[in-house]
Amino acid sequence: MNSDIVSPMQGTVLFIDVEIGDDVALGQRVALIESMKMEHEILTTSSGTVQKIHIEVGETVSEEQNLISLMLKEVSKDTESSFNEIDLDFIRDDLEAVNERHALGLDHRRRKAVERRRASQQRTARENLDDLVDGNSYIEYGPLAIAPQRKRRTLEDLIENTPADGMIGGIAEVNGHLFPDENSQCVIMSYDYTVLAGTQGGQNHRKKDRLFEIAKRLERPVIFFTEGGGGRPGDTDGLQVAGLDCLAFGLWAELSALVPLVGINSGYCFAGNAAILGCCDVVIATENSNIGMGGPAMIEGGGLGTYDPKEIGPMEIQRYNGVVDISVIDEEEAVQVAKKYISYFQGPIADWECSDQRQLRHLIPENRLRVYDVREIIEVIFDSDSLLEIRKDFGLGIITTLARIEGQPVGVIANNPAHLGGAIDSDAADKASRFMQLCDAFDLPLVNLCDTPGFMVGPEAEKTGLVRHVSRMFVTARSMSIPTCTIVLRKAYGLGAQAMASGGFKFPLFTIAWPTSEFGGMGLEGAVKLGYRKELEAIEDLEERESAYQALVERMYEVGKGISMADHFEIDDVIDPMESRRWISHMLKAASSPKQRSGKKRPMIDTW
Repeated sequence: MNSDIVSPMQGTVLFIDVEIGDDVALGQRVALIESMKMEHEILTTSSGTVQKIHIEVGETVSEEQNLISLMLKEVSKDTESSFNEIDLDFIRDDLEAVNERHALGLDHRRRKAVERRRASQQRTARENLDDLVDGNSYIEYGPLAIAPQRKRRTLEDLIENTPADGMIGGIAEVNGHLFPDENSQCVIMSYDYTVLAGTQGGQNHRKKDRLFEIAKRLERPVIFFTEGGGGRPGDTDGLQVAGLDCLAFGLWAELSALVPLVGINSGYCFAGNAAILGCCDVVIATENSNIGMGGPAMIEGGGLGTYDPKEIGPMEIQRYNGVVDISVIDEEEAVQVAKKYISYFQGPIADWECSDQRQLRHLIPENRLRVYDVREIIEVIFDSDSLLEIRKDFGLGIITTLARIEGQPVGVIANNPAHLGGAIDSDAADKASRFMQLCDAFDLPLVNLCDTPGFMVGPEAEKTGLVRHVSRMFVTARSMSIPTCTIVLRKAYGLGAQAMASGGFKFPLFTIAWPTSEFGGMGLEGAVKLGYRKELEAIEDLEERESAYQALVERMYEVGKGISMADHFEIDDVIDPMESRRWISHMLKAASSPKQRSGKKRPMIDTW
């Protein structure tokens, strides 16, 4: 029985692999045809012996034209295997060239660059990324890009010295051992300071644009290492005057409140790099960081003097003025903090422990004037080792921290009685308001621990724009849709107390108090002096006047105790402090889970 092999297309015969009388197996190539500048193998559809060849090399054939005729027969396995054997470990020249280009950008081929990082006691960008991501989960975008400087440097120079154009970026898993795949995927990016000082060049910006768009499309968190010197004036390829049509900063800002944005810095971070860092929800910086909107060249060019880069925005300034949210020793600690931070936005965890809640009964002194450490209370209420404090060194009157209750992530805002007696000043109000926005944007329930005499007052406080700053707490709170609760630990006076309760005691899902709580429309001492001024002034004897004053204060204190507030139902209950955690846990269970949504809940998270 005969079988014909026909052409699947019109084309030109380039090569004929067989001769008359050859045995061929099923799937063996017998000819090569060129069509539309592409070469197509002609394979047998059955085994047999070549009986006739109807074509010649160089001949143009039409679709369905008969090429070769076979006499059908079985072909031995030895014949079949002779042309199917492939060395799976063989690396072809084209793949070898690609592998070599990739290798040129890796640390083991950049010995001098690595040595410079060792000299500055810093890690390389790739070492940081390897430490951050899970295993080999990192998929890198644009590793073969080079700086657009072909008009002033050779291609070989650019390939060797500007790998990835100083911007390493891609997608990887972070904390995959704790969360499912869909929650552990993150966009990971890093400027590479060993390449043109981590400056922002043309390809560098294009890679950011690409990854920002992917983060937006997939709604994945972004973790960004920002060390670098800002804009790069030395690029020569392309047509531009100032580069102000760059999209990167706008695309980056659009991600605010859509996905968590984590900024990590070690070393110098100036100009455009600092703008990227400043847009982040959280700024994690090492103690050797210098962060500023202009580096030495820009400052000197503006006629503002000559400065060493270490004089610009050092940590002893930036950690206390609120620019840096979390201060760490080195990059290793920064990576661990970043992994912990992002975990709060990846979901609940299954394994947790907590302290003996009976400790809470003894952490506030019986003396109502005695200061205590509210951080000790926070550590006991929430899951052990679950706290991550934000902006610890700024706005000292309020503590903002991420935490967990039975594995569920929450935000915590607490007054700090060790600073101004817990009074809320401008910085503290800004700190609290921004933290509220963060929690609301990503659906973290908020727990307020109240112990405040109210908003800070006085001529010096008003110089800070106090009226506007503290009012942010009301406006922000009433724009939120997350579950909130308030626990009054001790003092709850005036507008400040209402601000610690989302605008008023009936707005949270519950407002409860400890036995040490005390309440008033304003501070008791001020209320007595204001409300009983005439009566007190009428007492001429100073000792008698002071005694009357103290008696009035004591009476108002008794009236303002938590039990009195509860029997007037101005609060929901006065509880045993050890029950605080149970109340919070029940709130989390009672509140419905946030609905699945696409897009933003809030337009943005305020950078301040």
